[in-house]
Amino acid sequence: MAWDFETDPDFQEKLDWMDGFVRDEVEPLSFLGLHPADVKNPKRNALVRPLQEQVKAKGLWACHLGPDLGGQGYGQVKLGLMNEILGRAGFAPSVFGCQAPDTGNAEIIAHYGTPEQKERYLKPLLNNEIVSAFSMTEPQGGSDPTGFVTRAELDGDEWVINGEKWFSTNAKWSDLLVVMAVTDPNAEERHKRTSMFLVPTDTPGVEILRNVSVWGGQDGSEGYVRYTDVRIPADHLLGERGGAFVISQTRLGGGRIHHAMRTVGACKKALDLMCRRAVSRKTREGTISDKQMVRMHIADSYIELEQFKLYVLKTAWMIDKYKDYRKVRKDIAAIKALMPKVYHDIAARALHIHGALGVSNEMPFAGQVIGAFVMGIADGPTEVHKETVAKQHLRAYRGVNDPIFPEYSIPNLRDAARARFDMEQLVAAE
Repeated sequence: MAWDFETDPDFQEKLDWMDGFVRDEVEPLSFLGLHPADVKNPKRNALVRPLQEQVKAKGLWACHLGPDLGGQGYGQVKLGLMNEILGRAGFAPSVFGCQAPDTGNAEIIAHYGTPEQKERYLKPLLNNEIVSAFSMTEPQGGSDPTGFVTRAELDGDEWVINGEKWFSTNAKWSDLLVVMAVTDPNAEERHKRTSMFLVPTDTPGVEILRNVSVWGGQDGSEGYVRYTDVRIPADHLLGERGGAFVISQTRLGGGRIHHAMRTVGACKKALDLMCRRAVSRKTREGTISDKQMVRMHIADSYIELEQFKLYVLKTAWMIDKYKDYRKVRKDIAAIKALMPKVYHDIAARALHIHGALGVSNEMPFAGQVIGAFVMGIADGPTEVHKETVAKQHLRAYRGVNDPIFPEYSIPNLRDAARARFDMEQLVAAE
C-alpha cells in the first residue's frame, strides 16, 4: 500500500536550495520598480538573466517541460512543492522559467503547433526571450467562448480577424498574441465554433486600446486589445479549425492547478507575517498573540492552509497517476473554487492583525485580498467551477430513482435489518 507524505532526500535538497535562493536573491527584485514580463528592459535582464543561469545550472529551469524542451518533465506533485516556494515572489516564476501566461502558451504550441510555428515562437518563449499574451476573454462575453463575437474569416490564403479582447495579460510587452476567434458561427456544436490563432503583436490592425491595472497596481498590464482587419497567413491557425475549446482546456487544466500551488505559497507567507506581527505587537498586558481572538485567526488560517495544501497535492498526485486532466476535472475545478476563499480569508486576517499598517501601501495584504478576487475570476469564475464539481459528482447518481420513502429511510432500514436477522433466535441465544 503506497501512502506517503515524505519527500525523497534528493528532491528535498533541491527544495531547500530553492527556498534560500528565492528568499535571498529573488524576493528583493519585487521592490525595484521592474516588471517580470518586461523582457526587453536591460535593467531587468541585467538582474534576472544571471539568476536564470544559476537555476539552469541547478537543473531547475522550466521543470514542467520534458527533456526534449529543456526541462525535467517533473510530475505535478514535484511541481506543487516547487510552486509553493515560487508563490512567495512575483519574479520567481520568470527566474525559474515557468511564468504565466507563457508556460500555457508554450504548452499548446508544443502540443498543437506545426514545425514552423514551433521554430518561430516556441524556442524564444521557452528561453524567456519574448513574452506572449493569451487573448481570449471579451468585454461582452467574459470567458465563455459560446458568447464570443470576435471573428476570423478566411480570405484566400489569409485569415482576417476583427473584434475586441479584454484582459490579455502582458499584451503591452508581448511579441505574440494567442487569439481565440469565431470561425464557424453556425457549427452545430457550440464549442466547435471557435479556432485558435498565433498573431504577432506588431501585425497591422492590432491596437492596444489601454493597459488596465488590477486595483492598486501602478502600471497596468491587462491589455484591452482591438483587432481591425488583422491579416495573418493561413498557416497561423493553431491546431484544427474549430478546435480552440479543446486547446484552451489543455492549456487551462495545468494552469489552474499551478495557480493553486502558488497560492499555497502566498497564503503561507501571509500566515507567517501574521504570526510575526502577533508575537511582536505590544499591548498593555503583553502582545496581541495573547488575545484569544487573534489566536483564533491564526488557528483558522493554519487549518485552512493545511487542508488546502493537502487537497492541492492530492489533486496533483491524481494527475500524475492518471496522466489525463479529464479524469481529474472535478478536483481541479474544486481546488480552483476553493482557492480564492482560502487566499482571501488568510490575507484578510493578516491585514486586520496589522491594523492601520495592514491597510496601507506599505504592506502587501490589500494587494493579496484583491488578488484573491482576481483568482476567483481568472481562468473561469468560481461559480462555473462549482457547477462543474456538482455535475461531475452527480454523474455517479444517474441511475438513482428512489421512491418517496427511499430504501435508506430509517423505517425501511429497520425492516430490512429485521428481515435479515432472526430476532427471536438472537433473543433465545441470550
